[in-house]
Amino acid sequence: MNHPVLSALIPVVLLVAIGFIAGRVRWIGAEGAKDLSNLVFLVLTPALMFRTMSAVQVQQIDPRPLAAYFAAALLLFIATLLLQGFNRRAAVLALAATFSNTVMIGTALIQLAYGSAGLVILLTLVSLHALVLLTAGTVVLELAVAREAAAAGTGGERHPLRTVALAVRNAVIHPVPLPILAGLLFAQTGWTVPEVVDKPLQWLGQAFGPMALLLVGVTLAGSGMGAQLRGAFGLALAKNLLLPLLVMVVTAALPMGANVFLFSQRYAVAQEQVTAGVFVSNALALLTLPLVMYLAGKL
Repeated sequence: MNHPVLSALIPVVLLVAIGFIAGRVRWIGAEGAKDLSNLVFLVLTPALMFRTMSAVQVQQIDPRPLAAYFAAALLLFIATLLLQGFNRRAAVLALAATFSNTVMIGTALIQLAYGSAGLVILLTLVSLHALVLLTAGTVVLELAVAREAAAAGTGGERHPLRTVALAVRNAVIHPVPLPILAGLLFAQTGWTVPEVVDKPLQWLGQAFGPMALLLVGVTLAGSGMGAQLRGAFGLALAKNLLLPLLVMVVTAALPMGANVFLFSQRYAVAQEQVTAGVFVSNALALLTLPLVMYLAGKL
């Protein structure tokens, strides 16, 4: 039980299982899960993103691991869009194939396996992980929403450039990118968040991971997971093995982050597949993470 992979992943699997049981016995119904999903997306996520980015000093970031990691992640993101088509479903699946659980799982795993030196590299990635991938995902999703509205005739007569501008604005004035950008800008002032404000932000951020994983379990309980296993397994393989093969960084092999589940809920697309994918990715990581760590150690 002291193995770093087991120590990092088993608590995640247990939280999903607890949420699954709570959903099965109907302690949390569909409406309650929807309300909790809104709470996580609109309250807990912004608190976590702002607090994380408010301590990032851009001049202290080593660009080399960032360049390698994000080049591979964006390559896979774009390839998924090209294969699936430019729509909301493709954008969510692309995010699922590239977004790692760097905080809840990655921090514990890397610290246990590689010590402080490895943790410094991980935190460099964490500092911009959400900013790059979640912002890119949000922009693509908002563009896809605008495109679908125009195709359906519900967006009104609008110049294409105005449609793009509106989609980008909606992507920035958004519960994920906005607090990320606000936190990053705040950090560059050199100020610190007052303790009376920082403490509630810390509590809210700490609640994000457990609450999101419980919601994954609750959603699994109400969905036909069996029918989604094939698609979920494909997503998990792309996230757990294909991405690290492109860059051979252990962080890339971390299982799918729960943020992707929240995006699928928010945009009402691929919900069952992504929910099952989060669970399968975390379970599969018990095998794939040690393999990637072994191969990375040989390089």
